[in-house]
Amino acid sequence: MFMGEFEHNIDRKGRLIMPAKFREELGERVVVNRGLDGCLYVYTMAEWEKVYAKLSALPSTKKDARMYQRMMLSKASECEMDSQGRILIPSSLVALAGLEKECLIIGVANHIEIWAKSTWEQLEEEQDGLFEEVAENITDLFG
Repeated sequence: MFMGEFEHNIDRKGRLIMPAKFREELGERVVVNRGLDGCLYVYTMAEWEKVYAKLSALPSTKKDARMYQRMMLSKASECEMDSQGRILIPSSLVALAGLEKECLIIGVANHIEIWAKSTWEQLEEEQDGLFEEVAENITDLFG
């Protein structure tokens, strides 16, 4: 389970340190992929297998399903963690998420999100005022 917020810098080569708290659960290899809302998703190999199975099961007769499959699977990249706890993020994904130097790494239950710090701060500012309203609307999910 991933949770928490950590700030790390991405270097010019696209290497980003994963928080020490996450490393053991992540293992030696991860899948980095485009995320929603302008971030990147990081999955353990076991979690990626579940996501991949769901993507593979989407109906090929539905145009939206085909497009979603293409967009998700074409950007997915298997990355190895080096001895310093860094992953090398492909330049296409770095550009897609607008990662420059300061990044936030966010634990979100079954995956990790990587955000450009400025993008995260903007989203957080926009969402802070809505937090309680959203909480009221989803209370039925928590029983």
